[in-house]
Amino acid sequence: MLKDFSFHWKKLDWDDISLRINNKTAHDVKNALNTSKLGLEDLMALISPAASTYLEPLAQKAQLLTRQYFGNTVHFFVPLYLSNLCANECSYCGFAMSNKIKRKILNKEEIIHECNAIKKQGFNHLLLVTGEHKTKVGMEYFRYYLPIIHQYFSSLMMEVQPLAEQEYVELKKLGLDGIMIYQETYHHDNYRRHHLRGKKQDFYWRLTTPDRLGRAKIDKIGLGVLFGLSHSWRVDSYMLAEHLFFLQKKYWQSRYSISFPRLRPCVGGIKPASIINEQQLVQIICAFRLFAPNVELSLSTRESPFFRDNMIPLAINNISAGSKTQPGGYANNYLELEQFSPHDNRSPQQVAQALIKNGLQPIWKDWDHYLGHS
Repeated sequence: MLKDFSFHWKKLDWDDISLRINNKTAHDVKNALNTSKLGLEDLMALISPAASTYLEPLAQKAQLLTRQYFGNTVHFFVPLYLSNLCANECSYCGFAMSNKIKRKILNKEEIIHECNAIKKQGFNHLLLVTGEHKTKVGMEYFRYYLPIIHQYFSSLMMEVQPLAEQEYVELKKLGLDGIMIYQETYHHDNYRRHHLRGKKQDFYWRLTTPDRLGRAKIDKIGLGVLFGLSHSWRVDSYMLAEHLFFLQKKYWQSRYSISFPRLRPCVGGIKPASIINEQQLVQIICAFRLFAPNVELSLSTRESPFFRDNMIPLAINNISAGSKTQPGGYANNYLELEQFSPHDNRSPQQVAQALIKNGLQPIWKDWDHYLGHS
């Protein structure tokens, strides 16, 4: 069997990467900005402290590339939380098993109510989310409910516990288009510090999930880190780029998506290990646009309306809107079940109007299954 990303990751030295990033100069940044096709060293320069004074030309080039590759379109999706039951203990998550919150698994009737409520808002692209609980919300649950949900939406993605390759093959046959799988942090010791119990403690099982997705020929693979978990958002960002670069070369049939979540308040939440401000988040997102101009960049409702309205025109082509982070959130709005508190609480229509005001076109649906993907 061909080697997966874990073999490459073991060759990457966190401290060495940190030193190289911090040693990048203004000359390195200018070279990266003037390069037509960026390599990993160029990305390193663009996420370095030296690039912080070049935010304007970085943003201008990111916007130009975004318009060239995606036009003026911005795709809309929304998460549907099917369950907040979880068998993991993660320090930063409101669904952690030790948190004293009401637990909920949506049944068929409740799922249909949620789907109808979401459809009324105009969405056709859905992200299915659960806590990680293999026995009660695992493959048996997905086999039964995925075909039901698929009747309502033209595109389905999932953000659930990592599964085996053959299980992804099966889910694809049931109508699944993509999987979001965030490593959270690429720093192994720090990862262990935040994942205290449950299957999610297995760093390598999670790290190699995109390889299983690629072998299963899943159409879209979503990657990301949770900014604030590690003490260096710059190194985590670089590791993410290494992961993306590896996957694009090996599993070129799949499309890729990158998300940029920052820690948000939740039940039992933690203080971030490092603070990434909005200017630095702009720097990361724009750097990734230059590094991977044809890759989908996504921004969620974790960020404020002001930040989203100003960031989306620069480099973002995929957003959530009107998100509820609890099961039953759209039809019944059970606030006490939230995974985290969204920052942008505007309605999807309000977000769409803000985009239109900025000269962008909201896209609620862009393909049908009968047209095929690959």
